[in-house]
Amino acid sequence: MKPIATALVLFFAPALAFAADRITPISEVKRGSMVTVQGTIERITDEDEFRLADASGSIRVYVGPNWVPADEGESVTVNGRVDDDFGPREIYARSLTRADGSVVTFDHRYH
Repeated sequence: MKPIATALVLFFAPALAFAADRITPISEVKRGSMVTVQGTIERITDEDEFRLADASGSIRVYVGPNWVPADEGESVTVNGRVDDDFGPREIYARSLTRADGSVVTFDHRYH
């Protein structure tokens, strides 16, 4: 049984790595999915939340209970899960990559 599991992991690993690196336009973000989006911080709306915008639209990004680790106007890449609740779409960020390549990961203790 172990060789089969290993073979499956080796077979699907490249596809999973590709999916994690794919940049999704904000307008195409689907509720309940894992996404990587890229854009400019339009506005910091709270100490743990900001609006990210690209050419296709904007979306709220939640990093709490952490502080927003970037500034308004900064270009960033965000990886996270899109909220599946009713109401405005929101991404619960798992990581944020700044323009200089530094990566900040987030711990959501209550999500």
